[in-house]
Amino acid sequence: MSDTSVVDETDKYTQESGAASDTAGRTVGAGELAPTEADIRRQIAGAQTIVVKVGSSSLTSGAGHLDTRKLNAIAVALSHTILSGARVVLVSSGAVAAGFGPLGFVTRPDDASTRQAAAAVGQGILMAQYEAAFAHFGVRVGQVLMTAFDTIRSSHYHNVQRTLRRMLELGVVPIVNENDTLVTSEVRFGDNDRLSALVANIVRADALVLLTDVDGLYTAPPSEPGAHRISFVPDVVAELDGIKVGESTSGVGTGGMVTKLEAARIAAVSGIPCVLTSAADAGPALMGDPVGTAFAPVRHRGTSRRLWIRFASNPKGTVMADAGAVKAIRGGRASLLAAGTVGVDGVFSAGDPIWVSDESGHHVAKGLAGFDSDEIPQLLGRTSQQLTRFLGEEYARPVIHRDNLVLV
Repeated sequence: MSDTSVVDETDKYTQESGAASDTAGRTVGAGELAPTEADIRRQIAGAQTIVVKVGSSSLTSGAGHLDTRKLNAIAVALSHTILSGARVVLVSSGAVAAGFGPLGFVTRPDDASTRQAAAAVGQGILMAQYEAAFAHFGVRVGQVLMTAFDTIRSSHYHNVQRTLRRMLELGVVPIVNENDTLVTSEVRFGDNDRLSALVANIVRADALVLLTDVDGLYTAPPSEPGAHRISFVPDVVAELDGIKVGESTSGVGTGGMVTKLEAARIAAVSGIPCVLTSAADAGPALMGDPVGTAFAPVRHRGTSRRLWIRFASNPKGTVMADAGAVKAIRGGRASLLAAGTVGVDGVFSAGDPIWVSDESGHHVAKGLAGFDSDEIPQLLGRTSQQLTRFLGEEYARPVIHRDNLVLV
């Protein structure tokens, strides 16, 4: 099918601006000045809803036991921010690290079942310490344990969203962690850095603060000669190719700088400013001081639905689009119609997230299916008029509507 026929067919599903445009719409438009580091720091200092992530290495001693002095310092910094009028969600690692010491292990267990047992013991210890630390400031906390299914499934996602929003309305600090006791290796976040960025999307946060055991992003691992801290990253998507980063070496955490940069990227393309710094600098970072590394947002914030499709949904199958449809989709303004669809793979239901691939198998977009997978073969290549004539008007709708479609 020619490019022209696809574009003509999609005219009634296109628009000059709106929901679909945020797949490619950048924060800085024509004639606008790019935000400076000072601008981003001021945004973080003035944020009304903030997601703060703290890693295991920032909460434990060298031996891997929970360090209550470090935990109390985090609670003090966050309480001051809360008492200044902000709402805070804390995404906290540390359950496994808090549990393996009391269970008699010298280091983090290697096998999954022992780690899950340690998490079951440690989560209670962790929450008890947080409750006591925040209580000194009259701040209430509540535990929220999540699994990847809570962001993959739309109904679960919205339930989590409602719960977190209501907790914040009630003045409660949600303390979020992955449910390590029950999660499987096949379906998990893998690290709380990514979880924190997804939570920032869920609560529509104004800022994301990543606390770790280093004082920012460096041009190379800080132990290497000549490495220096990067104070500001205006575009995390485009400007980090030359940065050398490593995995976690603490022995108590699961992530490293790679996962933190992924979290910063998710925040940036979601329109959320981010700062990465050491846990010791939590207070200054929240006040907008020039500590750590600040990351500017690089896109306008999308709707909750589109952010969920982009970052949290787990595609159940794939539809293949021809060259004309791919061109229209990449323009950021078109639905995928049956006329431009040439194949389907996988088993899924209407409303499930699916990939859109070109005819070479390369992923182009993600979206929510308009039909069950077993309905699509009879639709392939047909125009809306043909669908109406042969199958009925109810089939003359997009395979994926533009409002449910995001570029990857």
